[in-house]
Amino acid sequence: MARHFLQLFALIVLTLAAASWGQDWFLQSYGGQEFADDHFLAAAAATLADDLRREPPADWPEHVARLARASHVDMELFATSEIAGRETLASLQQGRTAYMRASGGDSWALHQVDGEHVLAVKAKEPRAQRSLLEWTLTLLFYAAIALVVMTWLWPLTRDLRVLENSVRQFGDRNWSFSARIPERSQVRALAETFRKMAARIDALITSHKEMSNAVSHEIKTPLARMRFELELAEQSGQPDESRRHHSNIREDIAAIDALVTATLEYAILERADFALNLGVHNFARLIPALAEQVKRTARPGIEIALRVTSDAERVVCDAHLLESVLKNLFYNAARYATREVRISFRVQDGLNELLVEDDGPGIPQQDRARIFESFVQLDQPGGQKGAFGLGLAIVRRAIEWHGGQVAVCESPLGGACFRVTWPRNTAG
Repeated sequence: MARHFLQLFALIVLTLAAASWGQDWFLQSYGGQEFADDHFLAAAAATLADDLRREPPADWPEHVARLARASHVDMELFATSEIAGRETLASLQQGRTAYMRASGGDSWALHQVDGEHVLAVKAKEPRAQRSLLEWTLTLLFYAAIALVVMTWLWPLTRDLRVLENSVRQFGDRNWSFSARIPERSQVRALAETFRKMAARIDALITSHKEMSNAVSHEIKTPLARMRFELELAEQSGQPDESRRHHSNIREDIAAIDALVTATLEYAILERADFALNLGVHNFARLIPALAEQVKRTARPGIEIALRVTSDAERVVCDAHLLESVLKNLFYNAARYATREVRISFRVQDGLNELLVEDDGPGIPQQDRARIFESFVQLDQPGGQKGAFGLGLAIVRRAIEWHGGQVAVCESPLGGACFRVTWPRNTAG
């Protein structure tokens, strides 16, 4: 705002200065009426002073009065002592004509007759009325200012109109922002900000659609299995068979409960008013505890190697979110690893860095970006179905709320390597 104001202000000032200079030059070049009038008064005063010198000094007052009545021009004879002004007196003593201009617009030409008398010829100027030329110049002056301001504002108005139409289309549920604003436009920053907001809204809408479709599909399958198990349990007369069907139903209920929990957790992270509950936590204890918990539930033969530096005892984070991040990454690594999972944590260059590696099949290059989207499940060997596709999406959003990043690459072990970083804040 300040930059735009200064630009417009400087432009108007320069235009005013240029227009004023041009108008003054034009009037001085083509309008010398006032200059001519002053010379006429000087010539008249000098001629009358010469006439008086040919008369006796005693007759000067009467002679001046007679000339004034005959010519209808005001003229008077003053004593030199009645004239004020050092510069005026100096001009008179040197024989030059001096000029005086009254506040009412009257002009006087003073000429010294002798050492004691000064002749004053008065010319009453008419009330200044603008000529056609002056009115034309004034109109051109303000038209130039209006043209400059319009030239400055027209691109701004044009870009604002384009931005307004794009916003209106976006508000009509056309979830694409197509405003083309030039790079040098004053509203370029505003357009880019709105473009990012529109992209964020579009991503949220797409995410919610995918969430609705995925949740519906994920719930439909266990519900169908539960309905089938109930029918089998009702038809079975054997207690052992009924207990097996009930156990299968409980597993489906647990799957639905896990889906709902993950969906709610992801939805909370997508809220704009979400706030972190930051605190200082000891990762030197948290990471080994979670790793041991994962190892107990992993397949037999999976080894988890830890390397946590001593500066991990005071990590500033939201404990609930980071625990969810650690669990998702640890369980994924244990699920896809062949024999080994390697976990390391360190603080370096003002960043907290977590690496989770495994010796599993890894993640193809073309899928490394999309695995962090919600409800994305990669094809597994043997057609095995993974989880719900929300774990890594939760990891990404939780780390983004901490101002960090998460990425995946190939591990030296042969599988995937997830690298999570976020700024190290200083606790008070």
